[in-house]
Amino acid sequence: MLVTIIGSVAALCTTVALLPQAIQTIKTRATDDLSLPTYLLLFCGTILWGIYAVLIKDVPILITNVISLVLSSIILYLKITSKSRRGPAPR
Repeated sequence: MLVTIIGSVAALCTTVALLPQAIQTIKTRATDDLSLPTYLLLFCGTILWGIYAVLIKDVPILITNVISLVLSSIILYLKITSKSRRGPAPR
């Protein structure tokens, strides 16, 4: 029981941690300061966690990772499709 509670709280924390960044990015469309490699790795890791959850038939892990995948996908999409808000780099 304690293990399940710890796992559930951990999953909630890591999933909710993406929410402020997703909201800020959606509102401002500003992605210049976000790391593309970070969000690519997060996206891939979340997909792998989802596959793992399906393979071991763990619904809570699957649900939290689907939510994380949606949030990281939004941020990643905006990062890839947004144009830089800064001017050209100084010479």
